[in-house]
Amino acid sequence: MNKNENSNFSNKYNIKWVSMITIWTFVMAIVFSIITEGLVKNLNIFLAFIILIIIIFIGIFFDIIGIAVATADEKPFHAMAANKVEEAKYAIKLIKNAGQVSNFCNDVIGDISGIVSGAIGSSIIYKIINIYDIKNGTLLSIIITSLVASLTVGGKALGKSVAISYSEKIIFEIAKVFNFLEKKFGLTIFSDKRDNKKTKK
Repeated sequence: MNKNENSNFSNKYNIKWVSMITIWTFVMAIVFSIITEGLVKNLNIFLAFIILIIIIFIGIFFDIIGIAVATADEKPFHAMAANKVEEAKYAIKLIKNAGQVSNFCNDVIGDISGIVSGAIGSSIIYKIINIYDIKNGTLLSIIITSLVASLTVGGKALGKSVAISYSEKIIFEIAKVFNFLEKKFGLTIFSDKRDNKKTKK
């Protein structure tokens, strides 16, 4: 395989992004697992359940964003951009980077949420068994695991419908957040490819 073929392969499959997101996922999974495990250990069962629901909700929320970006149409945002709507440029960038955005939202955050929620569920089971001195926790484990799975799957099923139906509105709201971050903190989420090309020249 020559240099051109290597370059084409790398560009086609976005090896740089895949490598980066793999490392980031590994780091984020460790960090979130440590934080949530530490929190749950020091909380009572009720608050642990609240944390569990929040984690599941985060996964569903990002799943909605990922699907909205993947299914949205650019055209309305180009019209907004022509009318000098600031948020439109970020909306367009989100759609143009749909692969990376949906990968991050659906796969990275979604999978981490699933792993963390599973770990929290296990901690809750362990807490209940210890507190109530349950000798056989098999049934409890099945119930908690099934509850976590049903909330996740049901929430994502509902989220998909919302994401597809209101994709443009969702993206516009996310674009507002990005626009705010850039204005207030100078944080650019997506670099402008045109600017990059100009600087290279």
